[in-house]
Amino acid sequence: AEFVLQDGSVKSGKMPEGEKMSECKQEAEQQQKEDEHEGLIEFYGSYQELFQFFCSNTTIHGAIRLVCSKKNKMKTAFWSVLFFLTFSLMYWQFGILYREYFSYPVNLNLNLNSDRLAFPAVTLCTLNPYRYSAIRKKLDELDQITHQTLLDLYDYNMSVARSDWSTLSTRKRSSRSLLHHVQRHPLRRQKRDNLVSLPENSPSVDKNDWKIGFVLCNENNDDCFHQAYSSGVDAVREWYSFHYINILAQIPDAKALDESDFENFIYSCRFNEATCDKANYTHFHHPLYGNCYTFNDNRSSLWTSSLPGINNGLSLVVRTEQHDFIPLLSTVTGARVMVHDQNEPAFMDDGGFNVRPGIETSISMRKEMTVRLGGSYSNCTEDGSDVPVQNLYSSRYTEQVCIRSCFQLNMVERCGCAYYFYPLPAGAKYCNYMKHIAWGYCYYKLLVEFKADVLGCFHKCRKPCKMTEYQLSAGYSRWPSAVSEDWVFYMLSQQNKYNITSKRNGVAKVNIFFEEWNYKTNGESPAFTVVTLLSQLGNQWSLWFGSSVLSVMELAELILDFSAITFILAFRWLRSHKRHSPPAPHPSSQDNTAFQDEPSGLRAPHRFTVEAVVTMLPTYNSLEPHGPSRDSEMGHE
Repeated sequence: AEFVLQDGSVKSGKMPEGEKMSECKQEAEQQQKEDEHEGLIEFYGSYQELFQFFCSNTTIHGAIRLVCSKKNKMKTAFWSVLFFLTFSLMYWQFGILYREYFSYPVNLNLNLNSDRLAFPAVTLCTLNPYRYSAIRKKLDELDQITHQTLLDLYDYNMSVARSDWSTLSTRKRSSRSLLHHVQRHPLRRQKRDNLVSLPENSPSVDKNDWKIGFVLCNENNDDCFHQAYSSGVDAVREWYSFHYINILAQIPDAKALDESDFENFIYSCRFNEATCDKANYTHFHHPLYGNCYTFNDNRSSLWTSSLPGINNGLSLVVRTEQHDFIPLLSTVTGARVMVHDQNEPAFMDDGGFNVRPGIETSISMRKEMTVRLGGSYSNCTEDGSDVPVQNLYSSRYTEQVCIRSCFQLNMVERCGCAYYFYPLPAGAKYCNYMKHIAWGYCYYKLLVEFKADVLGCFHKCRKPCKMTEYQLSAGYSRWPSAVSEDWVFYMLSQQNKYNITSKRNGVAKVNIFFEEWNYKTNGESPAFTVVTLLSQLGNQWSLWFGSSVLSVMELAELILDFSAITFILAFRWLRSHKRHSPPAPHPSSQDNTAFQDEPSGLRAPHRFTVEAVVTMLPTYNSLEPHGPSRDSEMGHE
């Protein structure tokens, strides 16, 4: 008899029964130890084994019911649906939380602070442009043309209203250059419905059906822009302002307009009961508001208010009587005041308000600071460096500074010159129709696009993340009173050597002070942080599954094991598929030549026979003889 041993050798002869049993038992114990040995990394043999182990040992509520009720298919189905439904609802809540987190909501924090307050900058303007000596002659020429225009349109003779204009009729007619450009942009009456220019002195047309305005055309006069007004006062003022700006833009040196007359405008200036001096203000010229003075603009020596109240602020007595001003350009009397922060330009059109003559105006202030979160929380900018608009002002970034700079840059690009009201970009010149004939047509067309945000200035210019505002409230009273006006005007005339001819409209008083010592700070803080998100996710997990962080790790382990088993099974399948594939034919092989005449159906058994040669070692039962051979062997012994 031949016996195949474990090492593959063949031994002939008879083996004692006890020795055979002992050797087979040792082999079985060794195989059992190998099967029970636990490796460093071990994976499950199937998906069923993986999920059964997970459901039996996890701390997630409800998962054990999927295993313990496996003999009851109805319960198993019920708990399976319930488990996955709960799982879906939980992740739906997770989606809501993640969407709220990535929307970056903020909380508004309101703080009240008490401290000594830095007094803001205060800008005060005369509210009337002055007849500067550098442009006085051209303004007189423009007044002559306007006088004739009003006479033709309205039969109004301005010389009747102002006797000092009678000398204008004796002067030589204005120069052809100015007259030519004024006639190119004449002031006309137009039909109210179609804005078509009508012949003057038409008696058949009712005056209520007329509008007044002027027409601005391009260089070729083939396209015109009609600027019409329902009010004749607004039309005359706008038309006069257009020509007035052209006159100002012709002056190469802006310092020629720097004719400060502080003593004849500011009669008295006191802060915290102390007298102001020239070191406390700066002067600049505004095309429409005339001479302007900014107090407390020197950042090296700022005023501070230790106490609130009218006696601890700025008190000014200003002259409001008009003398040698331009009545066609300004139709109001008084002064214009604006409160703003230091290192910010004074935009008198936006934040200023008028001071009435003969009235004491008391303005109380409340400081308010706003601090916004930048980045993903809001579309604000820290210093304007990330805004695609060049800052043309010599000040820090504000939204209004950016908007005006954006318009000016578009003006230079589209019209070839700069608007006189805004700072001049590098290499550009201000518009005037002596050099830029059709700049008015280009400007008004561009202004329409600007207001409609076609230029994108309002979209490009973002709010600053930190800004300071002053909430103002005003009170009015007559000043000086009827019983005290005689001695007040006498003292003012003696002090300033100026004879006030109109006591009613001659002077005004302005008081600017802090209403209270507290100032408000509006801040923002993230409403949904990472800690808040994790807390909300934990609440939802505990609500639906009643588990903890370790349960989440168990679920992560399940996903990892599932991926590993999938990879292993896919690798085995690919390897098995590669092993059972037919070998590539070799043309030089004699065996292939011998099998070429065989039918294709007989190739599979030959391939199966070759694979069957690789057999496993005999098991324990195969070592014992079976049937009659065993009985004959025992009998022989």
